[in-house]
Amino acid sequence: MLIGIAAGLAAGALWGLVFLAPLLAPALTAVDLSAGRFLVYGSVAGLAMLLTWRSQILPTPRQALTVLAFSLLSATGYYLLLAQGVMWAGTAVPTLIIGTIPIWVMMLGKPKGLKWSGLLPGLLLTCAGLVLMMQSTLAQAERLPANGGLFWWGVLLSVCAMVSWTAFALLNAAWLKRHPDVSATEWSNWMGVATGVGAMLLWLVAGSESKVLLALDDKALIAIVCIATGLGSAWVGSILWNVASQRLSVSLCGQLIVSETLFGLLYAFVWSGAWPTQLQWAAAVMFTLGIIASIRAHA
Repeated sequence: MLIGIAAGLAAGALWGLVFLAPLLAPALTAVDLSAGRFLVYGSVAGLAMLLTWRSQILPTPRQALTVLAFSLLSATGYYLLLAQGVMWAGTAVPTLIIGTIPIWVMMLGKPKGLKWSGLLPGLLLTCAGLVLMMQSTLAQAERLPANGGLFWWGVLLSVCAMVSWTAFALLNAAWLKRHPDVSATEWSNWMGVATGVGAMLLWLVAGSESKVLLALDDKALIAIVCIATGLGSAWVGSILWNVASQRLSVSLCGQLIVSETLFGLLYAFVWSGAWPTQLQWAAAVMFTLGIIASIRAHA
C-alpha cells in the first residue's frame, strides 16, 4: 500500500508539470502542446518496446482494442472534448467540471468493504478544497459568453470529458487488477503507442498548420517542454499511476489525483514568484487533509 501511495503521489507531482507547460511555451496552442506531449509519449513508449523486445509482451488483438479505447478515454479523445468545451464555454466552467473528477472516482470506486462513513471525511475535505479553489471561477462563470447557445454545447462537451476520464480511471484500474501478468510498464508502453497515434490524429484535426509551427520563435524551448512533459508527465507518470492502480483501491487513487492540483499550484507559484492567496492556502490545506483522511480510511 505504501508503494502504491508513493507512486500515486509521484504521478501527481509529474502531472502537475502540465500546469507549468503553457507558461513555458506560451506560443503553442493548448492542442498543439498536448499533441506534442502525446507524440513524445508514443515515441518513448515505442522506443522502450524496441529496446526490450526480447522480454516485451505484445498485446493480443483484444488487448490492443482495449488500449486504443483507453487512450481515447484518457488522452486524445478526452482532450479534444475538453479543448472544444473551453473554446465554446470559456475556461471557468470547464475547469470547475474537470475539477470534480477526483470526487466521482472516489465515490464510484468505493470498495465494498469500506463504509461511507469512512470515506466521507476525505470527500468532504476535498469538496471544501474545490469550493475554495473555484470561488473566483464560479464568479466568472456567472457571466455567460456572448456566443449564447454554443456555451451550453461547451458545457456538455466538458461534462463528456469529465465522464471520459472518470470512466478511464475506473476501467483502467479494473483491467490492471484482472491482468496481473501485464506489468505497469508494459501497459504504459502499449497505451503510449496508441496515444501517439491518436496525438497525430488530434493534431491533424485541431492543431495548427506546420508552417505556423515552423515560424514560431523559441523552437528549442518548445521542444524541451514537449519532451519533458511527454517523457515525465506522460510516460513515467503513466507507469507510476498504473503501479498505484494495481496496488490501491480506485477510491484511494481518486483521492490521490488531487495531488496533481497541489503540485501544479506549487510549480505555478514558484515560477511566478507569487505567494498563494488566503483562499488558495486554505484549499491546499483542505486537499492535503483530504488525502490523509482517505489514506487512514483505507488503511
